[in-house]
Amino acid sequence: MARPRPSDAPIVDVPPAPAARRLDLVEEVHGRLVDDPYRWLEADDDEEVTAWVAAQNGRSRAVLDALPHRASIRERLLPLLRAPLCAAPRVKGERVFTLDRGGDREQAVLCVRTALERPSGPARVLVDPAALTGDDTAALDWYHPSPDGGLVAFGLSTGGDEQSTLRILDVDTGTLRSDEIPHTRAASVAWLPDGSAFAYARYPDPATVAEGDEGYGRHVRWHELGTDPADDPVVFGPPADRTAWPDASLSDDGRWLLVHVAHGWSRVDVHLLDREQGAWAVVSEGVEAVNGFAVVDGRLVGHTTLGAPRGRVVTAPLDRPGADGWREIVPESDAVIDGFVATAGSLLVASTRHAEARLTRHDLDGGDPAAVPLPEAGSLAGLSGAHDRDEAFLAFTSFTRPSQLLRWTPGGGVEAWSDPAPGLDPDAFTVERATYPSTDGTRISLFLVRHRDTTPSPDTPTVLSGYGGFAVTMGPAFSPAAVEVAGQGGVFAVAGIRGGAEEGEAWHQAGTRERKQQVFDDFCAAADWLVAEGRTRRDRLAIRGGSNGGLLVGAALTQRPDLCRAVHCAVPLLDMVRYHRFLIARLWIPEYGDPDLPDELAWLHAYSPYHRVADGTCYPAVLLTSGEGDSRVHPMHARKMAARLQAATSCGDERPVLLQIEARAGHGQGKPVGMQADELADVLAFLTWQLGR
Repeated sequence: MARPRPSDAPIVDVPPAPAARRLDLVEEVHGRLVDDPYRWLEADDDEEVTAWVAAQNGRSRAVLDALPHRASIRERLLPLLRAPLCAAPRVKGERVFTLDRGGDREQAVLCVRTALERPSGPARVLVDPAALTGDDTAALDWYHPSPDGGLVAFGLSTGGDEQSTLRILDVDTGTLRSDEIPHTRAASVAWLPDGSAFAYARYPDPATVAEGDEGYGRHVRWHELGTDPADDPVVFGPPADRTAWPDASLSDDGRWLLVHVAHGWSRVDVHLLDREQGAWAVVSEGVEAVNGFAVVDGRLVGHTTLGAPRGRVVTAPLDRPGADGWREIVPESDAVIDGFVATAGSLLVASTRHAEARLTRHDLDGGDPAAVPLPEAGSLAGLSGAHDRDEAFLAFTSFTRPSQLLRWTPGGGVEAWSDPAPGLDPDAFTVERATYPSTDGTRISLFLVRHRDTTPSPDTPTVLSGYGGFAVTMGPAFSPAAVEVAGQGGVFAVAGIRGGAEEGEAWHQAGTRERKQQVFDDFCAAADWLVAEGRTRRDRLAIRGGSNGGLLVGAALTQRPDLCRAVHCAVPLLDMVRYHRFLIARLWIPEYGDPDLPDELAWLHAYSPYHRVADGTCYPAVLLTSGEGDSRVHPMHARKMAARLQAATSCGDERPVLLQIEARAGHGQGKPVGMQADELADVLAFLTWQLGR
């Protein structure tokens, strides 16, 4: 029997779901029967699929546009999304570069400021993607300045596809050089000291690889400015495992090239090239450890999880870089080390404790540790050190504060280097970190954001979010959704479940592969705790997640249809039997498992949300969102799940399953502010409608 609708929920007419042809398709895979009635929805260019998606979008718009709170929600969201913010700092020479957003701009722009004295005016804009291309969906994917700050390499993509093209800008003149290199998704760029050449990571031309191998085979090449990139020699070829992810960096003197090779999210191999001698050496290879090394003062310094799941910092001589030559200089502690930067006189170690940012200053040899005070419980959105001065720049954010640029010096601590966002009152909100027991008794952290005047009760609308994968830490970062939910008398909750790195690499491993079910159990336990504590009730509770978080909420709604009233499932993975066949998903096999192996298929099929939908069940209201240009998670997941849920649910009139697939949008990166406001207004209006207000 359907649960009653909240008494104050508005009445909205919900048109019938577009019919979806159901196949009688059952395959035997490794001795297991796998039902796949909507496989035809995997096709991208099929006319039937296109027409069905258009009908789904039309139905969703008819419902969402009729929601009475949508317009007012969007009006409140827009200034939050346009609030000035400053992130991803990199200090080079006397300049500090950042990605800034705010005002009327639809995308982040690349800016530069002086690093020597507090700027008195706005930063100088170097690259505005929309102005450069005339396309509001054009986005800056990454950037890397030269050591003296005279040149900057950056990547542009359009339509949310993240398929970057590398360009180079002269910072003094603002002119683009002729060098243009395609296929540089998420590139690293390692400049020579004089800016005449660089090593960079790229992919093969998709036209030159076998079908199904597009998006793999990342490798490192060398480019001399002004030469044809088609002739760029390969410095580090694609590893035997073509899903591996090499990145390059250079020492300040240009002699030592470091190549970090990520194999999944628990192992990063490191190779060191002496460019003067032409000799390679192994720093770490074939060892399950996450490593990050740099050359500092003629030696290697690195952070590693080898022998320390929460991380430690080690040093080694360049002529003996392997683990047998490592010497520990910062031991493991109760904080999880995220990385470090070296200045002329200090080693700054960035870490988190229960997902809250910490910054510690050490001597270059690790001694004399001292905590660097940060403004509040928050997160670092970037950290960069000056190599010729004892100073660093960091971007700091919290749930209710947009990212702001700060400068650190040993004598002055941190000081603002960009202006705070006007019109926001972070002190109007309260952020609480609670803990709750999961199914096995493990205590899990839970952030709770509310207005200072809100006292949680069973009537409090609550939105619970999580991620639980790929060693991603869900820390306190600025969230317009959190500000809107809390500002309207609700609670915005974020659970630090296993699969992330909130408590270190062991926490991550506890939620991977055959242990993935524990992630879903952790998340459902958060919802149960909120209800048991009287902070909300089932019909006032919504859950929300994207990407791996979309898998999370997909598993929660199919395993626990009683858990909550409404679900937002964004750019999700949902068919875990066939996920690895699409786009770049083979990269994620180390995290999830390989469906082509019988034992691993067994655990994937056991929780695969698409395969766990049961006919005749009253499911929560679900809004599935995706982008047709997503180059990470294929929209087929959302399409197939929408069809399956719409056919199965017994209460679709009261709790509809809606599908919205945006044109010229991808996984979320590079989405213009206007599109962000439209989507988030849809989501929060949908949840508000279902929770009642």
